[in-house]
Amino acid sequence: MTDDVAREALPVPDYDHLPVGSLGHRIRSLEADELDVLRRYEEAHANRLPVLQVLDQRLRELADGAEPSSGDPAGLAPEQAAPPQGGSSASPATTGPPQNPPSHGDPTNPAQPRG
Repeated sequence: MTDDVAREALPVPDYDHLPVGSLGHRIRSLEADELDVLRRYEEAHANRLPVLQVLDQRLRELADGAEPSSGDPAGLAPEQAAPPQGGSSASPATTGPPQNPPSHGDPTNPAQPRG
C-alpha cells in the first residue's frame, strides 16, 4: 500500500509518539474519515497491530452508531510529565555522614560467619 498521508496532515498531533494506552482516548472525538486517515498512515509506517486494533475497534463503534465525543485530541494533557525545574536538591550539605563498612576479617562483624 502506498502512503498518501503526510505526517503533518494527521488529525492527532504527535501521533507517532503517543503511547498505545492513550490512543483510545485521543481518537474518541474523531470522525470515521479521520480514523481512516490514521489507519492508512499506521499501515504505511509502523504497522503496529495493537494500534490497528484500537483504530478498528473505534471504527466499528462508529459504524454501530456511536457518536464522536466532544473535545480536541490536541487539547489533552501531555502524555509525560515535564522534567522538574531547577535540578536536583541533593548537594554536599544534604548528604549523610560517611560510613566505612567493617572489614571482612573483623571478628566484631555480626554478619561474618563464625567457625
